[in-house]
Amino acid sequence: MIRLDEARLLERAGTLADLLCDTVNGGASVGFLAPLTRAEALTWWEERAADVAAGRLAVWVACEGERVLGTVSLAFPGKTNSRHRAELVKLMVHREARGRGLGRGLLATAQDAAAAAGVTLLHLDTETGSPAETLYRSAGWTPIGAIPDYAADPGGVLRPTTIYYKRVPAAALTR
Repeated sequence: MIRLDEARLLERAGTLADLLCDTVNGGASVGFLAPLTRAEALTWWEERAADVAAGRLAVWVACEGERVLGTVSLAFPGKTNSRHRAELVKLMVHREARGRGLGRGLLATAQDAAAAAGVTLLHLDTETGSPAETLYRSAGWTPIGAIPDYAADPGGVLRPTTIYYKRVPAAALTR
């Protein structure tokens, strides 16, 4: 797994856009409606560069050559009373690469980086009933509860979202 700085994120924005389009157009609910165009996805990734440069967002990728097959990010809050936590966001694996352990590897990479940074609490949200829930539960994440009609899926249908958290001991890495 490779952590991207601002320059590397911009260099890989095109292949990240391809991954985002594959994810959304394949039915995964990651905050966008289908059909998602490559131009829209490219703009979205390019807009993340400032947050990466400022340290508000950390982005990792799993690659095969120059092609990004998966990604995960940690979003760090700016409030002084919440520096012990981070939000796990945009865990995506290309449909062609699923079933190879990339999602689990990306999740472990983010958790290890959180521990190394002194983050002791992670949280995330995901569509209730989605395949992602199986990964999070098997990786030790705890569901808090579901919010009905929280977000529209790629087809525009309102779906419930489940909120999860995981305590991350600062001294213990996940691998």
